[in-house]
Amino acid sequence: MAVVVAIDAGTTGVRSLAVDESGQVTAIAYRELMQHFPAPGLVEHDAAEIWRLVQETLAELATELEARGERVAACGITNQRETALAFDLRTGTPLHRAIVWQDRRTASRCDELVAEGHLPLVRRRTGLVLDSYFSATKWEWMFRNGGLRASSNLALGTVDDWVCWNLTGGPSGGVHATDPSNASRTLCFDIVDNAWSDELCELFGIPRRALGEVRPSSGRFGTISPAVVGGAFAGVPLSGIAGDQQAALFGQGCHDPGATKVTYGTGSFILMNLGTKLPDVADGLLTTVAWELDGGLVYALEGAVFSSGATIQWLRDGLGIIAEAAEVEPLAASVPSSEGVHLVPAFVGMGSPWWDPDARGTVTGITRGTSRAHLARAAVEAMAFQTRDVLDAMVAASGHPLSELRADGGAAVMNLLLQLQADQSRISVSRPHTTEATSLGAAMLAGLAEGVWGSLEEVRSLVPAELTVEPAATEAKADGEHAAWLRAVDRARAWERRPSG
Repeated sequence: MAVVVAIDAGTTGVRSLAVDESGQVTAIAYRELMQHFPAPGLVEHDAAEIWRLVQETLAELATELEARGERVAACGITNQRETALAFDLRTGTPLHRAIVWQDRRTASRCDELVAEGHLPLVRRRTGLVLDSYFSATKWEWMFRNGGLRASSNLALGTVDDWVCWNLTGGPSGGVHATDPSNASRTLCFDIVDNAWSDELCELFGIPRRALGEVRPSSGRFGTISPAVVGGAFAGVPLSGIAGDQQAALFGQGCHDPGATKVTYGTGSFILMNLGTKLPDVADGLLTTVAWELDGGLVYALEGAVFSSGATIQWLRDGLGIIAEAAEVEPLAASVPSSEGVHLVPAFVGMGSPWWDPDARGTVTGITRGTSRAHLARAAVEAMAFQTRDVLDAMVAASGHPLSELRADGGAAVMNLLLQLQADQSRISVSRPHTTEATSLGAAMLAGLAEGVWGSLEEVRSLVPAELTVEPAATEAKADGEHAAWLRAVDRARAWERRPSG
C-alpha cells in the first residue's frame, strides 16, 4: 500500500506521520522541541535541533513503514510559519537562532514603521499588519543586532524552507524554496503579484537574492537525498509545502469560499476560504494566501490568536495546577461555570481582532471561593471567546454567514471546548476523525501532485466528521458571558507602555 509522509515542524515539537490512500494515519513519530526564552518577550528555537528532530522522527517512521512493507509515494512539509531563520548555503550552518513567531523584540520597530507611514503599503501589498509576529522585522533585527551579514551564501527563510533545503541535499544541491502560503507571512511577499517585492524588501533591508524561490504549494520541489536517515526515503518526491494553518484549512476539506476552520494549537488560528478573488483589506483581520494549485492563488481571511494551547502549558508549567495537559478538561468540567472568573491570555500581546502588542495576561473576577478548577475552566472558555471574537469580525468583513465551523488541533479533543465554541458562535462545530488536520493537509497537497489522489472531491471525501456539536446554551446566556469577557479584555489591553524609539 502506498502512503504519503507528512513532516510537521511545529512550534512545540516535530512530528512525522504516514497517511494511507484512505486518509488514515498509519504511523506517527513525535519529538518535543526545546523553547528558548533569552529575555521576557523573546522566544527562540535552535534550527539545528529542528533538523535533528526531523531526522529522528523520519528514522522512527521508516522503521515502522519498513516492518509493514508500506511504500512511500510522496512527502509533504507543513510548519510553524512566521518564524525567521538565516543559514549558510555553503556549510548548512544556522547563522542565528530562529526567532519564533511569538517573539516580540521588534514591536517598537513596527511602531516606528507605522509612524513613518508605511502601514498602507504593507496592508495593500501583503494583506498583513506591521507587527513583530511576521518575519521581515525579525530578519532586519538579525542584520542590525544579531551580527548577520549579506553574502552570496546567505539564505533567509522560514522553517519549511530550512527543512526542504536539508531534505533535498543541503549544501550538496539542496532546494532553497518555499510556497506562497509561507511567503505571504513574511511581509516581503506581494500577494497581488504573487512574487517577492523589491519595494518591501528594501523597506526592511532584506536582500531579495537571499530569499528562496516561491513555488506552488502542490508540486514537486525535489527528491529526498540519499544522505537523509540512511537513505530510507531516497528518491521520494517532496511535492507539497504549506504553512500549518493553511495546511489545516486544506486538510479539513475547506476548499470552497466561505468554508471556515479553527485550529487550537499553541495559538488559535481561524481561517475562512475566500476563493481566487483578492478581497479588500479588513480591519482587525489578515488576508493571506491559502495555497497555490494549478497556477492560481486561493486566498483566505485569517484571525490569529496568540495563546490557546500555550495557556494550558502555563497552567501546567507556570502555575502547576495540572501535571499534564490532559487533566485540564476534567478539571474544568468539574465546575458548572467559571463563576465570573475570566483569564485573558495576552502573554505576548493580543492578535486578531485587537492587534494590541501592549496587552498583557490578566485574570479578573477572583474571589475567595475561586479554585484551580475555575481557573482551568476560564482558560478553556478563553479559547472559545477569542475564537468568537475573530468569527464575528470575519462575518462582518466577508459577508459570508457561517453555517459550520470545523475544529482541529490538540485542544479539539476536548468536548467541553467544542460545546463552549458552539454556544458562543451559535453554529455547529465539527471535529474530523483525526485532529492531525495540519499534517493531513500537507500529505494531501503532496499526494495530489503525485497522483495518489486525483481531485479535490476525492480529497474531501477523506475527512468525514467524527463529532458534530450543536449550540445548547441560549443566545442570551452566551451573549451575556461574552459581554463579560469583553470587559475583561478591556482591562488587559494597553497594559504595557513601551518607551518610544
